[in-house]
Amino acid sequence: MQTLTALIPRRDLVRVGVRESSRRQLIQDSARRSLRRRHATAAVARIACLIALAIALAALVAEISYTALRGYGALSVSFLTHRPTPPEIANGGISTALLGSAEIIGFALAIAVPFGLAVALYLRESSSNFANAVRFATDVMAGLPSIVIGIFAYAIVVRPTHHFSDFAGAVGIAVLMLPIMIRANEQALRTVPIELWEAGVALGARRSRVTRSVVVRGALPGLVVANFVALARGVGETAPLLFTISAPTAAMTLLIYSDGTQAFASAQQVAWGTALVLLAFVIVISVVARGFAFYLTRKAR
Repeated sequence: MQTLTALIPRRDLVRVGVRESSRRQLIQDSARRSLRRRHATAAVARIACLIALAIALAALVAEISYTALRGYGALSVSFLTHRPTPPEIANGGISTALLGSAEIIGFALAIAVPFGLAVALYLRESSSNFANAVRFATDVMAGLPSIVIGIFAYAIVVRPTHHFSDFAGAVGIAVLMLPIMIRANEQALRTVPIELWEAGVALGARRSRVTRSVVVRGALPGLVVANFVALARGVGETAPLLFTISAPTAAMTLLIYSDGTQAFASAQQVAWGTALVLLAFVIVISVVARGFAFYLTRKAR
C-alpha cells in the first residue's frame, strides 16, 4: 500500500514545506520583536507586586509593633492569672476574659466545624439548583456586617431564653465563621481528583466510606487551614458578643472595647495588654495552621 505522502505530488509537498517554514519564521520574528516589550511588562508587573507586598507588610509590621510597644508593659504572670478589676484600680488581670473567650470559641467550633464540612461535602457532590442557591447564600453571608450577625444571634438565642450566655455568643461566632468554612472547605475538597472518588465507588465501597477515607483524607491539609483561618476571624470579633454575653470581662474582645474607652490609664493599659495577647494568639493560630498543613501534605506524599 502506498503511503499518503507518496500520493501527493512532489511539487505540492515542496510548496507545503515552504509555507510551513515561512509561518514558523514569521512567528519567530514576531516573538523576537516583542521580546523586549514582554520583558519590560514582566518587570513592571514584578515591581508592582513587590510594592504591594511592601505596603501590606509595612501595615502589618506597624500594627504589630505599635500594639507590642503599648501592651508589653502590662504583660506578666499575674496579668494572665488574676481577675479583672474596676477601671480605676490598677493591676487588673484578664483570667476570666481568657477563659470566656476559650469557652465561646470552643462552643463555636463544635457548632461550625461539622456543619461546615457537611455543607461543603454536599456542595462538592451536587450541581443542583438548590446547591447553587446555597453557594449564593453563603457568599451573601460572608459579606454581612458582624453586627447584623450579632442581632441575629440575639433574636434566636437570647430573646427566647430571656438571658445572655456564652452559648449565645458562640452561636453568633459560629454563624460568622460558617461562610468562610463552607467555601474554603469546598475548594479544599475539590482539590482531590474526581477519579479517586470514582475508583473507590467502582471497587464497591460505599459512597460514605469513599468520602471519608479518600476525599476528606486527601483534602485534610486544606480543611485544616480553612478551619484555622475561620477561627482566627472569629476569635477577634466583638460585635456578635455585644448582643449575646452579659459582661465585658467574659471575652477578650469585649474587655478591649470596654477598657479601651475608659479615661483611666490603668484600664487603657489593660486594654493594650489584652490586645497584644489576642494578636499573639491569632498569629500563633495562623503559623500552626500553615505548619500543620505542610506536615500533612508531606506525610501524604
